[in-house]
Amino acid sequence: MNGKDVRIGVSLLVGDIENMVQFYRDTLGFQTQWSGGPFADFETASGELSLFMYSRKEFVKAIGEDYVLPKGINQTFEISLWLSNFAEVDLEYERLSKLGVQFPTGEPITYPFGIRNFYVADPEGNLLEIGSTSET
Repeated sequence: MNGKDVRIGVSLLVGDIENMVQFYRDTLGFQTQWSGGPFADFETASGELSLFMYSRKEFVKAIGEDYVLPKGINQTFEISLWLSNFAEVDLEYERLSKLGVQFPTGEPITYPFGIRNFYVADPEGNLLEIGSTSET
């Protein structure tokens, strides 16, 4: 794959696709043409990464194995959403706060290694890191 023009996509296997689409579309602001069904795809303005959702029930049928859902916060991965600068991170935190979103790690933090971020958990417990590596 190295050296090829590869587009990266991340797929979330979800239990309640309608609730998850609503959160990613209406709360986080991702664009989607989803109008029902077991699959949804989302776009960002940058177009650099695709986010997909697929019904866990349908996926389990495809692979022929049961799925055991993690309890609480899913600590097996995170999705990182990188903004242009620290000020945008703070603005996004304020916007999401007004919508009643919960933050497992609290307010944005600036780390000595140059990242400012905070975390959100989606309705199914997947962690989203919202951050930036640029002060300006």
